Amino acid sequence: MPRWFWWLPLGVLTLVAGLFLFRAGWIVANLTETDVINHFAARYVADQGEGARMTDCTAVPAADPGIWLVVRCGGKVSYPVDRFGRLVAPRPAAPSL
Repeated sequence: MPRWFWWLPLGVLTLVAGLFLFRAGWIVANLTETDVINHFAARYVADQGEGARMTDCTAVPAADPGIWLVVRCGGKVSYPVDRFGRLVAPRPAAPSL
């Protein structure tokens, strides 16, 4: 068996890992605030049902360094979102004074 054949699995593994990292970078580079707000507004409407509208939702930048945006909907729910567009931990919105 040729010597290069033994290194082939390592080369394939490196190529696959590179493709996954490129894909992750592409998603982060092309993810906009509008995409995130629309996604979580649609989720809010699906979760709350009748009476909920997508226009009930707004977003603000987060103070926490691990959170990119906080999408607040209807004063009831907030969706903290990281830079990859993932939901960090849903929690009820704090009452405004």
